Amino acid sequence: MSLRGIFPIDKWDFKSDSIFTNFPAEDYEEMTLHAREEKYKKGQTIFREGGIPSGIYYILEGKVKKYKVDNFEKEQIIYVANAGELIGYHAVLSTERYPDSATALEECIVLFIPKEDFLKVQERSTLLSTRLLKMLSHEFTVLSNSITIFAQRPVRERLAIALIVLREKFKKGTLEGQPIVINLSREDIANMVGTTRENTVRLLREFKNENLIETKGRKIRILDIRKMVAVSNYQ
Repeated sequence: MSLRGIFPIDKWDFKSDSIFTNFPAEDYEEMTLHAREEKYKKGQTIFREGGIPSGIYYILEGKVKKYKVDNFEKEQIIYVANAGELIGYHAVLSTERYPDSATALEECIVLFIPKEDFLKVQERSTLLSTRLLKMLSHEFTVLSNSITIFAQRPVRERLAIALIVLREKFKKGTLEGQPIVINLSREDIANMVGTTRENTVRLLREFKNENLIETKGRKIRILDIRKMVAVSNYQ
């Protein structure tokens, strides 16, 4: 079932998957002239917060979590990026160190594009510069929305929102008519919601008892998306 009309998923989703849509072939070829495909196993780090960027990463297959780590080594997941999305470009554009870390949530294939080639095309391509500006502006809106919601909402509502957003992430690649299954560890879900693993397990058990979800191991399927939206209390 589509979220159209019942939940504003655009306020939770970055738009970098459109960066190379109808992009001039010659510009893409020049940008990727020295690019290389890199494979990452589940749990393998792509880049770390504070590292010096040497390029950008275009996700070809798999999902990647972007997160920050606090002084107590606790992760706060900022975003889950899908195949087709671009990560690591903020640091390259700002000529600063990576503001967060990125780790593969499952086996991933990523195209690494050296920053020199990326910046060379970006400097002369009005189309790329315009798209990057729009992406950055939209991502700021998404992050502002997330900060506001997760600072003010109770954990139960935050978990409902996180599951709705994750459902949309895992929808990609699911065949039509097949159930959409969220395959993420309880720890990662807790780090996305901003609570403890124990809290997450307890609330998921409540959702299961209320017939909102079904679980099998770490896999979660939302049974009634409308009811989950109602639980999220998202206005």
